[in-house]
Amino acid sequence: MEGLQLLLVDDEPDFLSELSEAIDDPDNVVTTAETPTKALEILEQSEIDIAVLDINMPQMNGLQLLERIKKNWPEIEVIMITGQGDMDSVIKAMRLGATDYFTKPFRQIEFQGAIERTRKFKQLHHKLEKVKNQYKFLSDELNGKIGTQIIGSSTHTHNIINLMNKVANAGDTSVLITGESGTGKELVARGIHFLSNRKDNYFHSVNCSAIPESLFESEFFGYNKGAFTGANNNKTGWFEISNGGTLFLDEIGDMQLNLQAKFLRVLDEKIITRVGSHKRIDLDVRIIAATNQDLEKLVEQNRFREDLYHRLNSFTIHIPPLRERKEDIAHLAEHFIDHYAQKLKKDIKIIDSGVYDYLKNLPFYGNVRELKNLIERAVIMCDSDTFDLRYLNNHKNNKKNGSAKDFTPETLNLEELEKNAIVKALELSSNNKTKAAKLLNISRQALDRRIQKMGMDI
Repeated sequence: MEGLQLLLVDDEPDFLSELSEAIDDPDNVVTTAETPTKALEILEQSEIDIAVLDINMPQMNGLQLLERIKKNWPEIEVIMITGQGDMDSVIKAMRLGATDYFTKPFRQIEFQGAIERTRKFKQLHHKLEKVKNQYKFLSDELNGKIGTQIIGSSTHTHNIINLMNKVANAGDTSVLITGESGTGKELVARGIHFLSNRKDNYFHSVNCSAIPESLFESEFFGYNKGAFTGANNNKTGWFEISNGGTLFLDEIGDMQLNLQAKFLRVLDEKIITRVGSHKRIDLDVRIIAATNQDLEKLVEQNRFREDLYHRLNSFTIHIPPLRERKEDIAHLAEHFIDHYAQKLKKDIKIIDSGVYDYLKNLPFYGNVRELKNLIERAVIMCDSDTFDLRYLNNHKNNKKNGSAKDFTPETLNLEELEKNAIVKALELSSNNKTKAAKLLNISRQALDRRIQKMGMDI
């Protein structure tokens, strides 16, 4: 904030003149009023940042004027002037919303101090409102665009939103989003896009585990008609589709090594050529990549290019698993219950508190996705206006009767957790790999690569 619009209200003209002289910042604009009635007229016509009110005035005292101001112009900060020994009025003024006060007689430095404190208070309030509005904008924008929101009250969630806000308009800076499956990495990526000045352009999502080498160039770069057998029409590639917008690369850790080199070259040169064409196309695309794997470990194992890792890792956002941000569970559960109740036309009016207590004690190895699916099943089963633990019994029984090895994250590493998840999915699908891949929310090819990598005898 730069200069301030100040309104000084006192029934003593000499005192008003003294107050005006005490404001030594030439950027500030000062308006004075000798009566509350005149002050209200000014407030109706001007945008005032700070009002300075004397408590003892005729017609309407300063406390009454303060109450009127806060009712009609709550964004205006108010400083009260009080006589010595009038602390009861000061206390009442603070309760009514005044941000500061000073007493008569006063020195100019005291008044300047009151103005400066209020300026800082207003600046802080402005910053908090900006963050609040950005958070609301983000949630509303995501809700409108993709039907969901970033929900939660934990420090982790607020930190993620803060990082999203910071990087959103950082040009074409690449972003790497890490976290377990089901934590909401694509949601964060979409949020960054819709917070940025790229929001009016396209956001395109690509699952890197599903890209065979033979289709890499035609899918990413596009092709012209006649470029090869079957190319009966021109096709726009993913880079072109995302030009001016955002290209989201999910499961980047599964991209094959030889494809990584081609991809890196495009990121460095920012130019592509369609298959079957010589025309060079300039790119202005932000890359957001996501992975549930440890890319540094993959680099050490020569399964991921170090130069590509550093290129993608310009700015990192890590999404902790849901079990590490339990404060979010109740908010998410309430949101999903409301969402599915509306979708399924269920008249759920009450959510029993025992539901939240129960959910907070679950490990949620499938993270938000698991919670969402659990709530959807429970709402389908709900035939009452009260949602309680009865409708979660099915989940309890599944946990008790599960034949796969239980997860113990305190003692297992990530690879073991991943292996156990695959075993569990295969058991639930009677060793049908296509169904197992669907349960794990990955492609069949990605599942085959993981099975081969882990040396599993399937």
